[in-house]
Amino acid sequence: MRNEFNMIIDFAIEREQEAVDFYKSLQVNSDFQSNKNFYVELEAMEQGHINTLENLKKNVIENSDLKVPTVDNLHISDYLVDVPSEGKLSYQDILILAMKREEKAYALYAMLAEEATDTFIKNIFLKLASEEAKHKNHFEKKYDSEILTDN
Repeated sequence: MRNEFNMIIDFAIEREQEAVDFYKSLQVNSDFQSNKNFYVELEAMEQGHINTLENLKKNVIENSDLKVPTVDNLHISDYLVDVPSEGKLSYQDILILAMKREEKAYALYAMLAEEATDTFIKNIFLKLASEEAKHKNHFEKKYDSEILTDN
């Protein structure tokens, strides 16, 4: 059972590392300093998720601040198709890609929370899912205000 748990955590860590790498690449490819600063923030948050998961694997997580806030879902990404992540990306492509990544990360943590039998572990996954939902919400708001209003 513990080996299976570690495999799940390792898989989640790999997904978070992909997110870190993604936000690092956006920092390099962004033309606007304000966006670069935001991507640095998101990279740090995703790195924090990696630290949380590694601590969970090592059993060094404390039962502090596991409140799970409710996050609005604008459902904008539900109506958008995936875009390729290679090549020259437009600002719209970057927002869509980011929304879709956060949506998938949220779904992963929500599923892991649903499968967890331990309440503490369930709450950690719910907290991580909430963090990913916040990121998605941010990108959906940007998309709504900066892309949808232009069309």
